[in-house]
Amino acid sequence: MSQGCILITAADLAPQALALLADYDIVYAGKTPTEDDIVALCREHDPVAIIVRYSKVGAAAMDAAPSLKVISKHGSGTDTIDKVAAQQRGIEVVAAIGANASAVAEQALALLLACAKSVPQLDERMHEGLWDKATHKSLELGGKTIGLVGMGAIGQRFARMAAALDMRVLGFDPYARHWPENVEQADLETIWRESDVVSLHCPLTEDNRQMINAQTLAKCRKGVIIVNTARGGLIDEAALLAAVQVGQVRMAGLDSFAVEPMTAGHSFQNQPGFILSPHIGGVTGDAYVNMGLGAARNALAVLAKSGGTIAA
Repeated sequence: MSQGCILITAADLAPQALALLADYDIVYAGKTPTEDDIVALCREHDPVAIIVRYSKVGAAAMDAAPSLKVISKHGSGTDTIDKVAAQQRGIEVVAAIGANASAVAEQALALLLACAKSVPQLDERMHEGLWDKATHKSLELGGKTIGLVGMGAIGQRFARMAAALDMRVLGFDPYARHWPENVEQADLETIWRESDVVSLHCPLTEDNRQMINAQTLAKCRKGVIIVNTARGGLIDEAALLAAVQVGQVRMAGLDSFAVEPMTAGHSFQNQPGFILSPHIGGVTGDAYVNMGLGAARNALAVLAKSGGTIAA
């Protein structure tokens, strides 16, 4: 007998995670669900848990599912979940923190190296039959300073990668419980002033929204590289575009954007100085399984506390 319904705000979930949820009816919201889709499915199926991959889950969805006990994020960022509304309704919000840390840190490193070494641009020119050895100069990262905003699982992993490149690593995170030995603790003003590279690894909150803006970019070293594998809302996109166009920012390597998915006509498209990827930092085969397992286990743990099931 089913112990209730679990709604997945996507078209799939790792088989290993589904095996943990075998006692529940699973409902999928599809590849690109809207908020209205989520509300309608909650009203129809009254899930006891929602595993969030795509779309937002707000108060309307929660009110449409009176049996809802837990909203479990398939990953670490919970900014697409209305946590205030959930708390007011006694619904627990949990996240699979660290499940995709390796994948996202590797994407940050890939973007950094692509920016410093002009990999995409040189590849394109080589395929056109051009040979730029006499005119091209890359940026050497050894000895340069990188400032990391956010020192959670992803930030700490990326810090080790940067240190392995012989970079000086600065870090800012007022909430960090453990501080890595190879990272100098710094405030944001020091990050802006002293970094040759700034990389974002923090959650998006109302306090740090558009923390990269015209004022903070003006404080940075001329030719700074900006890397963002966190949330697009951390950056004022118009200000970043202007800073790239005047050379204050050498390159920007971005995996997340203020509005997703990015659509045709975005100001970053076909602009020199930008290397873009479609928010796929955490999308690897291993991370897909790890995030699914983490989200399923977290949901089951909350349901167990509420008498809904036995935790796996």
